[in-house]
Amino acid sequence: MQNFINAYSAVNLSYLLRGLWVTVEVSVVSIFFSFIIGTLLGVARYVKIKYFSAIVGFIIDLIRNLPLLLILFFTYFALPNIGIRLSVIPASIIAMTVFESAMLAEIIRSGIGAVPVGQMEAARSNGMTYTQAMTQIILPQAFKKMIPPIVSQFISLVKDTSLATIILLPELTQHAQIIYGQNVNYTIPMFVALALLYFVVNYALSVASHVIDHKLN
Repeated sequence: MQNFINAYSAVNLSYLLRGLWVTVEVSVVSIFFSFIIGTLLGVARYVKIKYFSAIVGFIIDLIRNLPLLLILFFTYFALPNIGIRLSVIPASIIAMTVFESAMLAEIIRSGIGAVPVGQMEAARSNGMTYTQAMTQIILPQAFKKMIPPIVSQFISLVKDTSLATIILLPELTQHAQIIYGQNVNYTIPMFVALALLYFVVNYALSVASHVIDHKLN
């Protein structure tokens, strides 16, 4: 019990919370950009533009079948070899945005495909352009169906930020490692703290998704 009391000192908790802030910061920025890019890629793959959709589909499938850790290594260690040097946080955000965009693109493509074809035909027959029908009729219906898988993907992204410890991103897991690295008696308390903090963030996302889903329905 004393180990827990000592491990959760004001200094250590403050250090953990600074790591949590970095985790949330990287996650929010990555979620924002990956949602936009993933939506564009998902639509581009669905509409089947000659050659372009096939190329987009190949890129999406390629990225989806690569481990996130490899993409993190590439953005942080390989890009400097071609003159692109990124600090840890931008490199982490770019890697996670690239990976999550590909994952979301497939979710969005499937969601659009789940909307009855008659919806597009009805919109077009009422004088809407294809773009208007897609943005005003199809996508809003598709997003209602996609809320659970999209939120699950965002939760995975939050947890995946811990992988960025490999490039020394000063996020939650890395800060916990530093604390119990100084005193092995703090290992279990830090694991408990990590579990609780990740749970709080991810549970908040889950609750938000249920609220949004309820309002939309």
